[in-house]
Amino acid sequence: MLIVTGATGRLGSLIVNRLLERVPADRIGVSVRDVSKAADLAERGVRVRAGDFTEPDSLKRAFEGAERVLVVSAAIRGGGALTANSAAIDAAREAGAQRILYTSHQAASPTSLFPPQKVHAATEEHLKQQGVPYTALRNGYYASTLDYYIRAALETGTLAVPQDGPVSWTAHEDLAEAAASALTEDGALEGITPPLTAPHTLDFADVAEILGRITGRTITRVVMDDNEWTSAAVASGMPRPAAEFFLTMFAASRNGEFNATNPTLEATIGHPAKTVHEVLEAALRSR
Repeated sequence: MLIVTGATGRLGSLIVNRLLERVPADRIGVSVRDVSKAADLAERGVRVRAGDFTEPDSLKRAFEGAERVLVVSAAIRGGGALTANSAAIDAAREAGAQRILYTSHQAASPTSLFPPQKVHAATEEHLKQQGVPYTALRNGYYASTLDYYIRAALETGTLAVPQDGPVSWTAHEDLAEAAASALTEDGALEGITPPLTAPHTLDFADVAEILGRITGRTITRVVMDDNEWTSAAVASGMPRPAAEFFLTMFAASRNGEFNATNPTLEATIGHPAKTVHEVLEAALRSR
């Protein structure tokens, strides 16, 4: 059985949908915190079981019968994320999984300025030590993140964020397709993968220009001082710890951590990756 954790999250749900296009539903299992949120998958024949990374004992039954397990990284900030990811990996090994997969990040590094990359790097090390064939999917930076930053720009005509650097913004849909390939195809994406990215890097000046083309409006990119941006974000209702967390993404991008592309993603999915233009168009249509 192919088991996916976090199947009610955006990436996890997309992966399950891609798997349903490839294999019978009775070969797919999902581990979710709240089974009621996966009722639609159960109706389609997917095995749905409760499992919580922060309660490792709950994963024993969730992973029962596992051939391959994809651990979608825990949506937790701080040290708890590594503990949770490691617990899921340990449970997959104990369940007898023949391959364990993990959604890492292109910039995974113990020295990253963006804290999640330190967690990904440590999780990869834990995964490598299990003595089981593994795949660490080094996903490109999720392009859907841009939706948060463009909201104010659509209202004001100004994309005002801190100084940034090039980022290989990559669509969830393409990364889900690659993950489904890794789960179902022998020899696909083994070990720590190259960066799984779209073929271009863009900074926020590029994003503003694309947004202007889509909307037919002038969208001006304005560089804000880090402290000024943090204060403005807090004043608009964002908790200070969250604002300070998001600021580290800009620091990391300025440091060149996301300035990398690689053809592996497109080679794996067999078609061009979605562009930022396409992602933003879809986001605007859904508003």
